[in-house]
Amino acid sequence: MPELLLELFSEEIPARFQRKAAEELKKAVTDALVERGLVYESAKAFATPRRLALAVGGVPAASPDTREERKGPRVGSPQQAIDGFLRGAGLSSIDEAKVESDPKKGEFYVALIEKEGEQAQAILNNVLPQIIKSFAWAKPMRWGGGTLQWVRPLRAITATFGTENDEPEVLQFDVDGLAASNEVFGHRFLAPNWSKVKRYSDYVDVLEKSKVVLDLDRRMDLIRADAAQMAFAHGFSVIEDEGLLEEVAGLVEWPVVLMGSFDEAYLELPEEVIILTIKANQKCFCLRENATGKLTNKFLLTANTEAKDGGKTIIAGNERVIHARLSDAQFFYRNDLGTPLEQRLPKLKEMVFHQKLGTQADRVERIVALAGEIAPQVDADVELAKRAAKLAKADLVTEMVFEFPELQGLMGRYYAAAQGEDPSVANAIEMHYKPLGPSDEVPTDAVAIAVALADKLDVLTGFWAIDEKPTGSRDPFALRRAALGVIRLITENGLTFPLSEMIPKAHLLIAELESGVSGGGGDEAVLQDLLSFFHDRLKVSLRDHGARHDLVDAVIAEDSDDVLEISRRVGALSALLEQEDGQSLLAGYKRAANILAAEEKKDEKAYTGEIDTSALSMDEELSLARAVAEAHSAVSELVADNNYAGAIGALAKLRKPVDAFFEAVLVNDPDAAVRANRLNLLARLRDTMHLVADFSKVSG
Repeated sequence: MPELLLELFSEEIPARFQRKAAEELKKAVTDALVERGLVYESAKAFATPRRLALAVGGVPAASPDTREERKGPRVGSPQQAIDGFLRGAGLSSIDEAKVESDPKKGEFYVALIEKEGEQAQAILNNVLPQIIKSFAWAKPMRWGGGTLQWVRPLRAITATFGTENDEPEVLQFDVDGLAASNEVFGHRFLAPNWSKVKRYSDYVDVLEKSKVVLDLDRRMDLIRADAAQMAFAHGFSVIEDEGLLEEVAGLVEWPVVLMGSFDEAYLELPEEVIILTIKANQKCFCLRENATGKLTNKFLLTANTEAKDGGKTIIAGNERVIHARLSDAQFFYRNDLGTPLEQRLPKLKEMVFHQKLGTQADRVERIVALAGEIAPQVDADVELAKRAAKLAKADLVTEMVFEFPELQGLMGRYYAAAQGEDPSVANAIEMHYKPLGPSDEVPTDAVAIAVALADKLDVLTGFWAIDEKPTGSRDPFALRRAALGVIRLITENGLTFPLSEMIPKAHLLIAELESGVSGGGGDEAVLQDLLSFFHDRLKVSLRDHGARHDLVDAVIAEDSDDVLEISRRVGALSALLEQEDGQSLLAGYKRAANILAAEEKKDEKAYTGEIDTSALSMDEELSLARAVAEAHSAVSELVADNNYAGAIGALAKLRKPVDAFFEAVLVNDPDAAVRANRLNLLARLRDTMHLVADFSKVSG
């Protein structure tokens, strides 16, 4: 079957756009083909710095003929309705329609619309220019006197269509005066001339001979392998960075890995500074010594050409730039070390955090106070937590963080350690920002935990207080991430941390900022709304870890404020329901709850669970009453001790007496007193199970 080959050749496409653009081109073209009846067999998209390419195989030579019966108005309908039907069906007269009869609706007109298929070339000549002209780039540009908008000036279009056995035809279309052809250009420096191509297979071969590796993933593999081999030969290993690797592969069409070096004196800098400086400025990979694991003064760069001098000039150019950048970094670092972090705090008064929430200095005051409140809750030293909170933002006004904002916290840790601060304080300065995402590290040191919780709760309560909450997909202040960070800090460190106590304390600090009045309590509306937000984030977190949504809903109540408790309850409940006893107990609960709901509605009253044991006559109801009483007592104590696995185990013992009760006992006994007593027994069963979770929300 025929194959489409399309290449859009341009000036350099930014690396960050390439993969997405290739996939979007594939989707746009294949969607257009399918929409017009051309169901293809395969599609592959590619990107290099200078081209987007697409190969679509198994495209039919023509779209299929179509035959459609379109139902029209009833016979005898107004002329206006008939005229509209004729226009829609493409008929010139009602005589061209046939009449069909329906026993219920009577006679009505039907148009038979037959449409002949269209040649694939004609379809492609029509749709490809439209796709190219409407292609959505993040930052398009125009050039010369043309009207086309593209990410960079478009220089050539290659477009052929045909079978493997026939000579493919060049598609006949142009875009802004640029006509399609069967010519492709090779590497800018190594093979700048053009060559003719027929189809995808020889297109790849021609490019390879012209020093162009078409596939982005293959270029990444080549760079990865060559870099690893070169590093190994010198006793080094590459510091892996997939993001940098993809970016570098997006900068070259013919990757050539080379090794350069920098002055060993720069190794006095923190290794993160060296790595980031070299990555940000020259897109190069840093190396470690295999023997010691230490950073070396060597780096790997990826050239886009095979230089006649073996790359010496390219290496020297990169070394000059890296020397200059590391020299700047060294200057910043030494200057920063000369000023204690505490002396930098006044400058935070000049750094506005948010117009309604004050400066970073205001934030520091709140975080210090809040960290002091939180520290005893997490077994942290109060004074160390306050000291860490006081210095946590000081590195924001250092020269190094001004140059590399990504290093905030990290540089604070280095400076604090060098200036003699307690190791827990230095560690907390770096770690209080964490976790920044689902895979990021969670602080484990108590001081760092206290400051991290204080920082995130201050952000959340602050933006809640000024009504700047996330809406839909908008979350400009990363409040969802902050809430998930609080959840991970609590659960992964096994902390009992009542949010309903700490949120009002954090909110009070915000209120003092706004009004200047101290004392009083937290705003109840803020507490409830923020607590509900935490519930939503916790549901997302638990579901992402495999928890059933109905179990999460069953455990979380409106006033639930202990994240660890909720997580443990969900885990214990899940374990119960995976067992036969749990499923049977759930079925018994559902039966009891349904009976109670029906009878309470009929009797217009709620049954309280107060049981008259003297009115219990059957062995099965006596057994259930004893089992429920024992379970209620045991579960209450176990839940109070946060032993949810034990509480669930106590509930599981109810399975047999519940089954026996429903097999032998008629709840709605003719005797009103007996009936009421048995309904109270079921109410007691329901209330006992609700000590752990609302089982009415559990499916099954």
